[in-house]
Amino acid sequence: MTVRNSVAPRAANAVDRYDIETDVLVVGYGAAGASAAFEAAHAGAAVLVLDRAGGPGGASAMSGGEIYLGGGTPIQRACGYDDSPEAMAAFLTAALGIGADTAKIDEYCAGSVEHFHWLVDRGVPFKPSMWDAPTWVPPTDDGLMWLGENSWPFTESAHPAPRGHRPTAKDFGGKLLMECLSGAAESAGATAMFDTYVTTLIVAGDGSVAGVVARQYGKEILVRARRGVILTTGGFVDNDDMLADHAPQLLGHTKVSAGTDDGSGIRMAQAAGAAVRHMSSAQVGMSLIPGLAARGMVVNALGRRFINEDTYPGRIGRSALFRQNMGGSWAGGDTAVWVIVDESGFEDVPEPQRWGVRPTHVAETPSELEQLTGLPTGSLADTIHRYNEFATHGTDPDHHKSARWLRPLEPPYAAIDVKAGIRPPSEAGDRRGTGASVFTLGGLHTDLEGHVLNFDRRPIPGLFAAGRAANGLHGLGYISGTSLGDATFFGRRAGTAAARNA
Repeated sequence: MTVRNSVAPRAANAVDRYDIETDVLVVGYGAAGASAAFEAAHAGAAVLVLDRAGGPGGASAMSGGEIYLGGGTPIQRACGYDDSPEAMAAFLTAALGIGADTAKIDEYCAGSVEHFHWLVDRGVPFKPSMWDAPTWVPPTDDGLMWLGENSWPFTESAHPAPRGHRPTAKDFGGKLLMECLSGAAESAGATAMFDTYVTTLIVAGDGSVAGVVARQYGKEILVRARRGVILTTGGFVDNDDMLADHAPQLLGHTKVSAGTDDGSGIRMAQAAGAAVRHMSSAQVGMSLIPGLAARGMVVNALGRRFINEDTYPGRIGRSALFRQNMGGSWAGGDTAVWVIVDESGFEDVPEPQRWGVRPTHVAETPSELEQLTGLPTGSLADTIHRYNEFATHGTDPDHHKSARWLRPLEPPYAAIDVKAGIRPPSEAGDRRGTGASVFTLGGLHTDLEGHVLNFDRRPIPGLFAAGRAANGLHGLGYISGTSLGDATFFGRRAGTAAARNA
């Protein structure tokens, strides 16, 4: 998708009349927008939500539904895990990478238990049970899962505790989450208009944001927001022009979105003087089954391991695309990654949890597997030999994989090409591509209350943002659940701040 429509703000003094007036206007109806709308309405403001789609949900409704929560939630305690805001903050600071917003992380972790209860009060159910194995999305309705906290290097910096909180739904829980959040917003008094695409901001002479210009069925609509506009329009992975400008390494890969992450909110705010952060940062989901990777090895185009396979699978994807890329060109570059597993390891993962993945090649010897995969002669033989030596002694000095998953590999061996793709049970069709599925993490620079900041790090009056339209917690790293957690937590902050804005 290429989007280059003008986003230059319209001067408020050029507006003769408004078609609609409200106190707080929320643009986008995903998890961030619903959370902002609820809090603004709960604070007594008149709230209108505009969304370009035909109903609420967006990328949030299509997600796994995991929300990163900790610090000692009732679900953690019921499953036998102790946690603290300090340990949670230490993990997130390390896992979210260089440039992570430590002030937001500290605030988020300190308020995490309260946020859990807020979600429960909005009707989001969590079951007090644990899924204890590497996976993208558990096939059960267990309410808690590990998201890399118990893997190296994070075990060096924080006491491990699982913090992936899942709504009570088998497989993907985003739809249930959005049903609860949008229902809560509407019960609080927020109203919504759909099939309405916001194109520009309306800005007063003093630089404050007064409203928006939108289009619905070809007709222009002018909306005044007396207290504030909250942008929750998502990221920009669907805008190839923006990717070329800011994150060209994402071009050519599968996009994780609802098809509407065109960066429009970010561009509108930039045109009004907003600053952005970490626009090159992204999440990469490599098309592998974490349970198979943990039971075997993940190797690059040289037949070498490059990461501990029991870690959060998104770290494998980021390392594969950003550090192991062998193609010479970022756009759709050669994400040559193979999962090597033996028959026992493959059969140990139940068939429904393999998401349609089958071995690409099978061989009795590493040399034969090298020939079938095109890996350099001797590379895989050396890697398997070294790995098996480590597994025999129960330690992995190269990449610090947990002893729980270390076991010598025995013939026959299977090689799984990540380019073959994976297919969740709810989806159908061919998924072959580059092996990488991506979305953006960079966005508008905001403060702890969701105010959008300008280049001088001062709030732009009347303008707020949350969700992937904002940079949020993230630096150059990512952990599942931090999108929905960040979106709902700071969406709430933005809604409250906008409602109180004079």
